[in-house]
Amino acid sequence: MQCLFVKLSKIVNSNRLGSVIFLIRWTLAASWLFRLSVALVVCSLSALAQDGTNLFSKPLTLADALEIALKRNTSILQARADIRANEGVVIQTRSIALPRVSATGGYTAQDEGLIENIPMPGAGIAQPSQNWQSGIRVQQSIYEGGRLTSALRAAKLTREASQLNYETTVSDTLLAVRIAYLDTLLGSQQIVVQEASVKLLTRELDDVQRRFNAGTVPQFNVLRAEVELASAQPKLIRARNACRIAKNNLVNLLGLDLPRDLLENIPLELSDHLDAQPFGIDLTMAVAKALDQRTELAALRKLYALRREDIVNVRGGYKPSAQVFAGWQWRSPNFSSDLTRDFNGWQAGAQLSWNIFDGQLTRGKVLEAEARFTRARLDIEDTTRRIELQVRTAYSDLIQEKEVLESQKKVQEQAEEALRLAEARMDAGSGTQLDVLGAQTSLTEARTTQIQGLHDYEVAVARLNRAMGK
Repeated sequence: MQCLFVKLSKIVNSNRLGSVIFLIRWTLAASWLFRLSVALVVCSLSALAQDGTNLFSKPLTLADALEIALKRNTSILQARADIRANEGVVIQTRSIALPRVSATGGYTAQDEGLIENIPMPGAGIAQPSQNWQSGIRVQQSIYEGGRLTSALRAAKLTREASQLNYETTVSDTLLAVRIAYLDTLLGSQQIVVQEASVKLLTRELDDVQRRFNAGTVPQFNVLRAEVELASAQPKLIRARNACRIAKNNLVNLLGLDLPRDLLENIPLELSDHLDAQPFGIDLTMAVAKALDQRTELAALRKLYALRREDIVNVRGGYKPSAQVFAGWQWRSPNFSSDLTRDFNGWQAGAQLSWNIFDGQLTRGKVLEAEARFTRARLDIEDTTRRIELQVRTAYSDLIQEKEVLESQKKVQEQAEEALRLAEARMDAGSGTQLDVLGAQTSLTEARTTQIQGLHDYEVAVARLNRAMGK
């Protein structure tokens, strides 16, 4: 900046007003560009810093969680990297069917003592001590024992199998995110249930304490109420811990980095709620959908076809290989020391090679390829059975959770009514404290069973959808 002022003073002293105005404009423009660059950098850093905190600015829906996972989850990002890596394998596989272009060049200098003269009077040196040559050649395989067309088919199968494996990773990850989201909902609901239980027991303790102070109940009732309240506290503590762990697991699956100064309880709120939506499909249709839609099975079928192409490829070792080539060559004279002169012209030809006996190398490769082909077929059969087992298991779990929910439809209402009646009887003097505490325990269990049943039902639906390949 000091140098800039020195330049300005020199310019002013020399009365070059136009240059001064230009220099001032240039300085203002540079300052504006600098401020703009700083603002962009700050915005970028701010966006990166708030990547994890923006998640807590509003309640998170399940759809938003799945969308974030698609963009940020490490397993999905790794699967995308695997697709790019497999694209390199595709290029390598089909390279045998494409022409090759090569360029060569060289320069040689040697001692004249190594050069043999022509044994004729006046012939002089037969060859120069320096020479050079260069050329370019295009070579194309025209027959490789069936490996050319096989390479093109294998390249296509490799790309398709890679995409199917990626879709499998995405499906598994989204299922994990969905279950983690449901676990977090369950944890938050369990906290509500346990807090309600503690609140009821606290109210019961206060009521019994007042009755004891009035002399209407013995101290045993107070001790019993204190024990019940103390026994409910660990359940609330465990519910809060389970919710904290579920939140951390969900954020980890979303691929987000938490701020280092964030407390142990992540301020994450979910907008969805546990709800048992009707899900109607018979087992036969579910199995049929799974066998038709599961990407794991489709990827194994691609691998089976690839193993067939491997057999074609290695059996090509029994057959000849033929190529054609064409090119242009330049070289220095063979009988002149003038390196500025050159001879050039085209070259073309064909070549054929055939390994009559390769020490049974090809036979060994064929045996290996055939065994891998058989293994691929067995993998398809085994995976088909395992997928059908997964569907049947998931379907059975869904039936179980559906029956549990139906059996608990009115239990919570009945437990609330039972508690109200027990408290009314105790107030009237015809009931006991044990009746009230038992009714409170039954209500807490009914609420816990209800939310657990809703959670398990939605998890069963998610697992069945995944088993069917949705």
